[in-house]
Amino acid sequence: MMSSVINRFLLAIALVMSSLAFVHAQEEGHEGEVPGTHGKKEGFNVGEMIMHHIKDEHGWEFAHGVTLPLPVILYSQDRGLEVFSSSHLANEAVYNGYKQEHGKIHRVDEAGKVDHEAKIYDFSITKNVASLLLSAVILLLIFPAVSKGYVTNKGKAPKGIQSLLEPIILFVRDEIAKPSIGPKYTKFLPYLLTLFFFILVNNLLGLLPGAANLTGNIAVTLVLAVITFLIVTFSGNKHYWLHILKPTGVPIALLPIMIPVEIVGVFMKPISLMVRLFANITAGHIIILSLLGLIFMANHLGGSGTSLAISPVVVFFTLFLNMIELLVAFLQAFIFTLLTAMYIGSAVEEHHEADHGIGYEGAEAH
Repeated sequence: MMSSVINRFLLAIALVMSSLAFVHAQEEGHEGEVPGTHGKKEGFNVGEMIMHHIKDEHGWEFAHGVTLPLPVILYSQDRGLEVFSSSHLANEAVYNGYKQEHGKIHRVDEAGKVDHEAKIYDFSITKNVASLLLSAVILLLIFPAVSKGYVTNKGKAPKGIQSLLEPIILFVRDEIAKPSIGPKYTKFLPYLLTLFFFILVNNLLGLLPGAANLTGNIAVTLVLAVITFLIVTFSGNKHYWLHILKPTGVPIALLPIMIPVEIVGVFMKPISLMVRLFANITAGHIIILSLLGLIFMANHLGGSGTSLAISPVVVFFTLFLNMIELLVAFLQAFIFTLLTAMYIGSAVEEHHEADHGIGYEGAEAH
């Protein structure tokens, strides 16, 4: 919770500083105008730089001028399936009747104008998709090795990657799954472990230079939230649904109000999961990029001397925020998994457990 407050506070500071720099640039008048720009002063656009780094793209840019082309896969009724490299569409070039504008690929006519009537289905391997596949490969390489270690070192002290991940696995089991779900936790533990490590690995990958912003993509967090919603919905017992459709202890006169509120709450839970992960990860990236952008804005507004003067301060705060983001990477994986476990626990708990607050330990004792 504290990291969320820090992120919002620093994001507000970054936005205010960016706004002041923009106003300063506007007040400078027409000095340094570029011919053909109709009085607009050309300079560093921090907003464009931030969006360029956090949005999805058809090519994977690791550094300025170092881009890995990714396969573009398009399907249309008149042309069928077409596959080619994204390098053909670099710098808004037209290739085979296609052009990329603002991250989307459009069909263009002979004059180079976008044909909005042409329907194109884009199944391309974008930067986020490539990062998703990379994280899947990492997980598929790590956890079979951990599983093999449990078999090989049975009754012995863990070694290698097993010794690194075993405390985290036990933490998810003993501190998240057991207390939140109860005696039925074993059924849902594989999903909780997959969820935790998937989010954690992608959060950590997103902190690397030139990495994709996968968990900061709302489509990805939406899918994770929908999977949780489906598990909770189809795992809910009769007591769970009776609590929603006929809340215990509520006067009959209030049921027309309470039932819609309970139904809305069912859908608000996955929405809160989706927005929380997306907002916190995206906010962290925006803050760091905004701070780095101050160096280039200072160079544009005050010259290289001003840029060199503030660079050490900006670099220090950037490194400090990267350390915080490292903590946030673990924290957000923990929060998403914990809330998922709590939602599942509320759906599968028995009536006597719900009434008397008997948790896993109490049920085990009975």
